[in-house]
Amino acid sequence: MEIKLRNITPDDAEECSRIVHEAFSSIDDKHNFRRDFPSVESATPLAAMLINSPDVFGVAAEVDGKFAGSNFLTEWDPIAGVGPITVDPKLHGHGIGRKLMQAVIARGRDHAVGIRLVQDSFNTASLSLYASLGFAVKEPLVLIEGRINDDPNSDYEISPMTDSDVTECDALYSGITGFSRAKEALNILPFGKAFVARQGNRIVAYTTAIDFWPLNHAAAVDENAMKYLLSGASRLIENQVSILIPSRQAAMFEWLLNRKFRVVKQLVLMAMGSYQDPDGIYFPSVGY
Repeated sequence: MEIKLRNITPDDAEECSRIVHEAFSSIDDKHNFRRDFPSVESATPLAAMLINSPDVFGVAAEVDGKFAGSNFLTEWDPIAGVGPITVDPKLHGHGIGRKLMQAVIARGRDHAVGIRLVQDSFNTASLSLYASLGFAVKEPLVLIEGRINDDPNSDYEISPMTDSDVTECDALYSGITGFSRAKEALNILPFGKAFVARQGNRIVAYTTAIDFWPLNHAAAVDENAMKYLLSGASRLIENQVSILIPSRQAAMFEWLLNRKFRVVKQLVLMAMGSYQDPDGIYFPSVGY
């Protein structure tokens, strides 16, 4: 078996989307979890965005000349985000995933101050792979979903997030985590339901994709601001709220559970290189 790595191209989009769907479905079905990508069509927009973005490094694996898997490294900001990494389920166990990870790690070490990824806790094989390559567990996470029916608070104005809000939102996020995500926010605004909460003329909370957790990240000055952002935004979207939260944010976690939110699965945030323990209320995305 000859394994070859090369840069991914737009011509790979169809096969990449198929394998993203099949790879995630294979592991989700094995552990009786809901499929992250229930169809090829559901994987296509994300794959296309990553492949076509000039600030995303994509690597494809070929086995005997045929497309066999891919991995991506988002390079929008100082911290690079890994994934999704996928390998054709028929080719598991041949070291393809390790080679794809080594490729983005080498790239990240040259282009970023740190590298992050989010890993499904039930997937012990990927946890072992990432840890063996030097990633350290930093934060336990839960994917949690539901709707909020609390009465709105007139002290907060909830409105769609725009490009002009990004600088102020990023100052909020970087103040909590130590790193900017401004370019990522600008890139994903067209793909998600993004909102800000204002108190007076000041943005006190924001969320970039409140109904699509893989692209959502959020930050707030305090728990109350985040609660009212989620409450107000929940009324403005058709789908349910779908977010990753650090489970160590116990009060926020409890508040969501008391509003009948359902925990879908547990995950962990893993990091290599620079990392600062967050000091405040924030939600990461899959990118970090």
